[in-house]
Amino acid sequence: MLSGIIRLLEQRSRLFVFSFSLGLCLLIGGVDYLIKEDLTLSIFYLAPIALAAWFIDRRTALVLSVLCTVIWFQAEVAAKKYDYGLLPYWNAATRLGFFVIVTCLLATQKQAYENEKRWARTDGLTNVFNQRYFLEILQTELDRACRYHYPVTLAYLDLDNFKQVNDRLGHSEGDRVLQAIAQQIKASLRTSDVIARMGGDEFALLLPQIEYAQAQIALSRLHQELKELSQQRSWSVGFSIGAVTTAKLSESAERLIQRADRLMYAVKQSGKNKLQCEEDSQV
Repeated sequence: MLSGIIRLLEQRSRLFVFSFSLGLCLLIGGVDYLIKEDLTLSIFYLAPIALAAWFIDRRTALVLSVLCTVIWFQAEVAAKKYDYGLLPYWNAATRLGFFVIVTCLLATQKQAYENEKRWARTDGLTNVFNQRYFLEILQTELDRACRYHYPVTLAYLDLDNFKQVNDRLGHSEGDRVLQAIAQQIKASLRTSDVIARMGGDEFALLLPQIEYAQAQIALSRLHQELKELSQQRSWSVGFSIGAVTTAKLSESAERLIQRADRLMYAVKQSGKNKLQCEEDSQV
């Protein structure tokens, strides 16, 4: 049940979560104010604060911490009479400190969780998706394409003569080459397209909902831009690309990658630094 609630809140906007947290804060405060007995509800105020810290951000949670402290203070003063005038202020400051500590701990834990999740999906050098996560995306996209009957293009790209860069200029320069190429690919493609580093100097590109002719145009433009980048930087590397456009309902991620990979190697064997596309429109 708890995991279901978390998934539901993750799908909601920050405004929704903030409104829900604020409403929960006011509800708890109202109940606290109506209860005249010496019964503390401090622990319940943590719920809206925790929601804000986890699903929104630290600043919003701190604002709610202050608000919850003020609401609690008003309810406490209305319910009890203190022999010492400064005692309720001391108690309020103590609770505020507790709320702030919880906020900081949760926000730090959420940041660590997000970082771990991102690094599990991302190639550390080029900051694009890694092979494992790309396979998940590709299979999901193929399943969606099967359901809604639209074509998908997968391109496999390998750098020609990249070993010479490492041998001649060093691995640090080789890393910079890979980073620049990954950024160029991202800048050239649509925001809906996906790029991943499959290992070494190989990249995979996923272009969903694009016809064969359009994919050819997009990949030809990308190939030309990469060649121009290589010439500008004097890298002496080329780009062999094999691409498959498919609308087959039974195509699997592994099978499609194998086909694009074979096309890429065919390009290498026929002279390198070219683009070869293949269409499969069987359904």
